[in-house]
This record gives sequence, structure tokens and C-alpha cells, in this order.
Amino acid sequence: MPQNPNNPARRSFLQQTTLLAAATSLATLSNSSWASTTSPIARVRSGRLAGQTEAGVHVFRGIPYGADTAPRRFQSALVEQPWRGVREALDYGAAAPQTGSEGPGSEDCLYLNVWTPALRDGGKRPILFYIHGGAYNNGSGSDPLYDGSNLCRRGDVVVVTVNHRLNLFGYLYLAQLGDEHFADSGNVGQLDLIQALQWLRQHAAEFGGDADNVTVFGQSGGGAKIATLMAMPAAKGLFHRAWTMSGQQATAAGPRAATQRAQLVLEHFKTDADALRRMPMQQLLEAVKVRDPSRVENSSLYVGPVLDARNLPVHPFWPQAAQQSATIPMVIGNTHDETRAFLGNDPKNFELSWEELPAKLEAQQYVDLLPSVVIAEYRRLYPQYSPSEVFFAATTAGRSWRGAVEELEARARQGAPTWAYQLDGYDRDGDAAKLRAFHTLDIPLVFHNNAQPGSRTGSGAAMQQLADTMSDALLAFARNGDPNHPGLPQWQQHALERRQTMLFDTRSRQMDDPRGGERRLYQQAPFIQRGTF
Repeated sequence: MPQNPNNPARRSFLQQTTLLAAATSLATLSNSSWASTTSPIARVRSGRLAGQTEAGVHVFRGIPYGADTAPRRFQSALVEQPWRGVREALDYGAAAPQTGSEGPGSEDCLYLNVWTPALRDGGKRPILFYIHGGAYNNGSGSDPLYDGSNLCRRGDVVVVTVNHRLNLFGYLYLAQLGDEHFADSGNVGQLDLIQALQWLRQHAAEFGGDADNVTVFGQSGGGAKIATLMAMPAAKGLFHRAWTMSGQQATAAGPRAATQRAQLVLEHFKTDADALRRMPMQQLLEAVKVRDPSRVENSSLYVGPVLDARNLPVHPFWPQAAQQSATIPMVIGNTHDETRAFLGNDPKNFELSWEELPAKLEAQQYVDLLPSVVIAEYRRLYPQYSPSEVFFAATTAGRSWRGAVEELEARARQGAPTWAYQLDGYDRDGDAAKLRAFHTLDIPLVFHNNAQPGSRTGSGAAMQQLADTMSDALLAFARNGDPNHPGLPQWQQHALERRQTMLFDTRSRQMDDPRGGERRLYQQAPFIQRGTF
């Protein structure tokens, strides 16, 4: 794993371990009274780890939970190799192979990070396991917005973030195009997450946590990965609560559709499946730019979890919610203005005319309804809306929010304990005011990380109060399986009769069936999860 010699934590660690080497043996380092004032030492299955104490929180970054995946590309991972002595856990591990700002990454990417108030103290703290977004293509657990320090201090909990295989390396389904080496290929990214959860169960007590009280939470692609885990038999019993934010996976990719997409990759390289196992990493990454055959979206190749009758035997939320997770309490949330995060980067979208709107909706709502019908209904529901406001509202309702509605209805029919929320609050005086409650805005709020780099919540008192409210709801949910807490109005479980939903805002409130008119409008067309066909 690459180390950053300029990392202040690393420099401090090197100074400390130089002194420790002269004072005591490594074998007794973690038991010495002096060690408690220097680097915290954790014992895991493959060796000892030296972390760093930061403002009272013990932090261990870049902990390996699996071996380098390059020798077993498209296969389930092996456990990590053991090491001798004490391994530094000061720097984040490599991200998975990917394009974009965190690329190119490395196939040696199975790392997780832990924030904890204490080691080996029998504290049995709730564990919050965060799965990053970026669809199934990009991202890592090292974004500053995912720093677990504030949650750890605020709630006396253990926080974990994780890297795992993504895009072609994690979800390219080659089982029907090659030999037994490819049997798991469409879901190895999910199997990595299961392996990380198994590692966590084994080491929960070492980090002061409770192996029987693990909450998985994630945003966007992270929420979709959680929804998928809820239908994977190998994940049963590894987590006990689920909190998803703007991330749904009602259905997985069908095996025929996933095979057709894999065939496009083979055609792109003019080769066979076995050759992909040996292809240089960065060359294989080129195939993420292959055009997807779906007529729904004009975009790069879709890869995601596959209904492979092996690791994922049923669709997560169709025709019903997976039975194995019926007793797991779940929170399903979205933001009010999701698509402003994607479509708000074009200034022209804020200046649309009524004449321009139909063509824009035709391209971006992802639902096969006549734009004229959609526009007429929005003008009836919200006569004060401008064409641009209709555009952002309709694309939000016609895209990711529909998946949340599907999941909420499936859970309600199942009688499973479920709470719904919608984030309405945003900094009305800040730089991001035009984006309103956009996709990803809830991340810094639940992590209580308003001041972290990348946060666009604003740092005023109102948004800080909203961060208090949302992070305390997450902490209450992790501790009790119920998100209610004294700083929040009563939040009832979601039921089909009323569709109770918490509207998180500077003054939060519960409302029955918010945006019910929009929900009924879009239910005129069937919901189709991207990649299903």
C-alpha cells in the first residue's frame, strides 16, 4: 500500500515508534502504560496495527480486509496476507480501479477505515458501516465528507468506511461467456462488502464495538449496494439496521441483459473472457466508456449487481421485499431536488422557456410519458413553478425518487419496520442555493461534517441545527433501531394508508404523502431500474 511520507500522522508515528523501539519490545507495546499516550495498537487476524489518536478518537486507516484482487480478477477475494511486527494504519488504502478524480486506483483495494473511542474496553458500541456512492463505478471510503470522527464523538459509536471493487472489476458478468473462474463475476463487488462485514464481525470487540449491532448506511450507489445486500443470503446476520440515502435497487440486472453488456466489452477489445483476466488494468478500464445499449439513458456502459441465481437469487425489492431482511429496521430517504446536482451544472437549465421544456424532459425524465402530460400536471399541481422548476422537479420525481417509492411500498406491504424521509432543508444564502436540496447534500448532515472540505451545506446556525437533528436520528437508529429522538418531532413508520414521511428542514416535520400528486403521475408508467433489461 502506498504511504505518504508528508502525512503529519505518519511523521508523528515514525517519531513515536523510534522512541518505542528503544524503550520496550513490540510484543508488549500495546500493553504498556506509555503506549496509551502514543500510537494506539489494535490486534487483528493478520497482525498488529498502529493507528493515530485524533482529538480523542482512535483512527485506523487503510486496514486490509482482503488480498490483492489482481491475481483473482473477476473472482471472490482471498483474505489478506499476514504481516510481521506492527503495520502502520495511518494512510487511506488505494481506491478501486476507476476513471475520474480518484482514478486510476489499484486492484489491491480491499481496505477499510475505523474510528473508535476505545479499544478492547468491552464497550459494545453500535457500529456504523458506511458504503460510499458513485453508482457502481467510482468512489472510495476516504472522502473527507465520510470522516467518522464527529459521529464517533457525538454518539459514542464505532464508524467504519470501506473500499471495494467497482465497475468492470466488480460487476462485469462473464459467467455465461467463460469457465468456472467467472461464476461470481457479476457480484464480486458485493462479495467484497460481505467480506468486509465478516471482518468487522470478527474484530468488533477489538475496536470497542458490538458485533450484534451493526448499521449499514450509504448514499446513492451506497444505498443501492445496501438494498442488494438485503437480498444476498451470504449477508444475512452481518448487519442489523439499514439507512439508505438517495440510493435504491428495486431490481438487479437480469442475466441476459448483463451478458449482453459483457459481450459489448469483448467486442470492444475483440477478444474473449479469459483474455480480460490478464489485460492491463488501465486498458480494461477503457471499456467503462462503451455506450450502453439502453434507450432509457444515453450514457456509458451500465454494470451493477446481477440476478445470477448464485449470490443474488432474487430481486431485492420486486415483486416483494426480500424476506431475509423483513425484520431489519430500515430508513429510506431522498432529497427534494436530487437532479439539480447533475442538471444544475448547465446554466441554461435555469432559464428554460415553456417552448424548450418538452424536449428537455423527453431526454431527461427517464420515463416514457408524454412531456405534454407531465407539464400539464405540474402546472396544475404547482401553478407558481417556472419552466425550470418544473424541469428539475419532474426529473427528480421521474428518476431516482421512483425507486424509493417502490422500496417503501414493498416494505409496507411486508409489514417491515421502515421510516421515510425527504431532505428539504438547504442553505438559502449560500453559494449552492440554486441547487437547493440536491443529491449528496444529506451526507455531511448525517456525518455532522458541515465544516469538512466538499460540504456545501453552509456553516450557519440553521444548517448546523439540521446536522444535529439528522445525525442524532442516525445515532438513535443505530442504538435503538428507531430514529426518533428528543430533538425531532414524532416520526412514524411508513404505511400505505398515510405514507408518513419526515421532512428534514431547519424546522423538521412529519407529513403524509408529500408530493403525492407527483407520485401518482409517474405511477402511470412502470418503474424500470437501470440495467434490468
